[in-house]
Parts: sequence; structure tokens; C-alpha cells
Amino acid sequence: MVVLYRVESALLPRREKEMKVLDGIPVWGDPVDEGALRQIQTCKESAVRAALMADHHLGYSVPIGGVVAYEDKISPSGVGYDIACGNKAVRVDADVADVRKNISKIMDDIWNTLSFGIGMKNNERVDHELFDDEAWKLEPARSVKQKAREQLGTIGGGNHYVDLFVDEEDRVWIGVHFGSRGFGHTVASYFIRKGGGRDGMFVEPVLLDVRSSIGADYLAQMELAGRYAYAGRDWVCDRVAKILGARIVEEVHNHHNFAWKERHGGRDLWVVRKGATPAFPGQRGFVGGSMGDISVILEGVDSDESKAALYSTVHGAGRVMSRTQAAGKRKWGKKKGSTGGQITRAMMMDWVRKMGVELRGADTDESPHCYKRLPDVLAEHGKTIRIVHTLQPIGVAMAGPDVYDPYKD
Repeated sequence: MVVLYRVESALLPRREKEMKVLDGIPVWGDPVDEGALRQIQTCKESAVRAALMADHHLGYSVPIGGVVAYEDKISPSGVGYDIACGNKAVRVDADVADVRKNISKIMDDIWNTLSFGIGMKNNERVDHELFDDEAWKLEPARSVKQKAREQLGTIGGGNHYVDLFVDEEDRVWIGVHFGSRGFGHTVASYFIRKGGGRDGMFVEPVLLDVRSSIGADYLAQMELAGRYAYAGRDWVCDRVAKILGARIVEEVHNHHNFAWKERHGGRDLWVVRKGATPAFPGQRGFVGGSMGDISVILEGVDSDESKAALYSTVHGAGRVMSRTQAAGKRKWGKKKGSTGGQITRAMMMDWVRKMGVELRGADTDESPHCYKRLPDVLAEHGKTIRIVHTLQPIGVAMAGPDVYDPYKD
């Protein structure tokens, strides 16, 4: 049965929830996804600490929303295939009345200027100093350097997007979500294979010793993928600001598929966050909802729960319906199409119109029906974060239903 949510419910406040501890693992979210819990329990067997955020759901080997900390180990399967996937939000000095009045043309310009979809090249050449990095001499980075040059500043498919928002003070924001594109996927695939990774959702995570040559090579290319993703999101935000004829006056930028060396409980640990946002006290993050829900700028606070979460929080709303349930089975090639999906395009469009969103692209597997409501998810982490700005979407652009994306998370 399809669960329909009232659109206006996205704006209502929620009561803070209590953290759960299951088998020694701090867990947020209700109900708990049993598959994701099973995955994080497997991860904890070889880790120092682990935690599961409220937007959790199944991932490859490590659940989305999983935070896993190791001593002298790094996990390519933990970081995942979309290395350095993350969010950037910028506030611009555009006049909100002008943006609202011209939103249809603005979204057309964004859709026609930027490149959405798998394997896309940027229509504009982007030069960047990161291509002088020594890590490009390592394999597999060396073999995909030219492709990485051509893809810098492209958005990809799946749940990756370029959005326009208005905050509670009627100020305009640009928000983007994507990662290191084909370059990151190539790096992840290479090291998961080299590390002995096996196919399957419930396999043990691949671990590399950070002191080994293979571990050092992975870290160098993971860091490079991180810089690449930052550069791509920077370029897209700058390009959209140019379309608006506006100046960027504030920005918030963070990865949520990455690993950082951090100190927790007096120990130096490699903290792998897969679909989880760093949220140290005072650190700001941009967390997006669905195309028909609010997004937020949040800030970490210090608390016992924050420490238990390894100073992490959600990266989005989290799915309640699989892509196949929503859109049905997809066929590609000469007879492309879909059958058996629970969500129709009419249902999706009805929701986003009621929310006042001008939509370009998107498929029904990204409909708001497929996601939890972000205020509910944030309420689960109420003791670890505070909301700085609430962002109401007015324009959303994503890859269209004609785009085949084998890497959708």
C-alpha cells in the first residue's frame, strides 16, 4: 500500500526522540531497518565503534547512514562507490521576488546549461589545479584522468540534484548534491576488488591497513576524489549563481561519503561515514529532503548523544520505498519503459505542485512518496544538532526518467 503524506506536514515541528542502543551500537530512527541493523552489526565486529543514523537503509556491505570507526584501517566499501558524494548550499544576493517571478525560465536555463545523467561530459571546459596533483599518477586514477576532466561539474543521475530554495527570511539559496562521478566509482571498484571484496549486500566490509602500500594508495585517491567532488560542486554553484546574475554571500559544504582521521575518546580513529554528515560542535552542514520537502542548514552541538554518534548526523531524509517499488521494473534499449510501479508521474507532479516547486527532470523513484519526511528524521537527532535555516524548495532539477543509472544508491 502506498503511504501518502500531507504536504504541509513537512513544516510542522517534531518532538525530540531518544537514541536506542542495540547490541552496543547507538541507533537513531524509528522503525529500525532490520537489514541496515544487520549490516552495521557485521561492521562493528571488525571496528572500534559504530553508529547508525536516523535516515539509515540498506547499502552495499555498509548501510547508508552508517558510521564506522577503525584504528589504522580504512574501508573502501564503507566510503562506498560514490566517493565524496556530498552537499553544498550557497546563499546568494538575488532578489527573491524576481526569482519567483522568473522561476520557470530560470529552471529551463539550469536544465539546459548543466549536464545531468550518467557518463555525461560538461558542455563547458573546466580547468582546475587539482589535475596537477601527484595522485593522478597512481592507478586507477591515471587511467581515468581525461574522463574526470570532461566530467568535472556534471551532476549525474539518481538522487543527485540542483535546487533553488527560499529560507525563513525570504533569502535565496542554491543547493547541490553529487559526488566524484565516474572517477570516484572507478577508484572504489578498483580497491574493493583489490581488497578481496565479494558481491552481496551482507558481506563483510573490505578493510585496508592504512600503513600498507595499497591502503596509502587508496587514501591518496580518496582524498583526490574529495577535492574533485568539492571542485565540481563549487563550479555548479558558481554557474547557477551566474544564471541568476547574483553573488554568493554565504556557503556550507560537506561530504557524506568519506573517511576522516579524527580523535574520539582519546584515540586517533579513521571514521568512515557512508551517507552521514559530520556534525562537530559549531560545524554547519546542508541536509536535503526530497523534492517535495524542506531542506535545512544545521549545526552540530555537544552532547552525550553527539559523542555516541561520533559527531555525525543524517545526510538526507532516507527512503521508505525502494526504487523498484516506486517506478517498477525498468527496461532499457529499444524497448525502454517501466512496469508495475506504485508511483505515477501524475502523483509525483501533484505533490510537487502543491509544494510550489518548479520541477525539471526526475523519475518516480525520486518522488517524495519514496522518502521519510525530513522533520521527522531530524527530530531523532534533536539532542545532537540545531537547525540554523529552514529551506523551502522552489525549483528542482534532476536527471530525467530517460536516464539509465546503474549506480543509483
